[in-house]
Amino acid sequence: MQGANETALSVTESRIFTRIFHVFLGVAVLSIIINIGGRYLGPIIAMGGHTDNTAIREIVIGNDVLAIPSNMIRFAAQRRDGVATRVDLYLKWPEMSGYSAKTRHDFNFTTMKRQILFLSIEGRTMSRDMSGRYLPIYSALIEQQGKPGPAGLTIHGFRPTSGYTDEELVVSPMEGDAPGFVARCLTTNAAKEIAAPCERDIQFGNGLQLFYRFPRDLLGQWQTLDESVRAFAAGHLVDRR
Repeated sequence: MQGANETALSVTESRIFTRIFHVFLGVAVLSIIINIGGRYLGPIIAMGGHTDNTAIREIVIGNDVLAIPSNMIRFAAQRRDGVATRVDLYLKWPEMSGYSAKTRHDFNFTTMKRQILFLSIEGRTMSRDMSGRYLPIYSALIEQQGKPGPAGLTIHGFRPTSGYTDEELVVSPMEGDAPGFVARCLTTNAAKEIAAPCERDIQFGNGLQLFYRFPRDLLGQWQTLDESVRAFAAGHLVDRR
């Protein structure tokens, strides 16, 4: 009887030690995986979705071809060559440059000053850009009595029935039949936690429109800002003629 008990105890102990061995083996294997994974995935995780790769991507939207460095493309899924319906970019102002180790704090918004522009390029869906829509559309939706803004701009509130809640229209002086610059901005209170609360759109290429969002404090540089965005768009358009 005693022999049977000792045999049963021995078997139980053997099973326990086997389980302990498997646990330790599993921990060891997991440690190796974490070590290897950390070595290869660590830099990717640290980038937080950004890339400092400057390889050029040729992106076809409609009848236009764009050549854009990967580090300017905001989303990883869009960092590829080929046909697309839209591409989203982000740039450091005023250099109009993409992500790099030197500018990582700006792109991660850990600096006091916001200096990132967000651009979206897609096929044209409107016959006029934002400046061209001022007279036929926006002028009927705003309070006619505006307040002075920076650098010669006028800031108009939207009428309550316009549908533009907590927004203002920022308008430059007329140039012929349209203002040179028109942008929609969130009001100061609504824009407190927003990195780029102002938006404007322009048209370029054979059939492209570009929406760009920017910090409100860049309104004082609106002429340089708009010229820089237009030059950037034209400079990354591939001429296939």
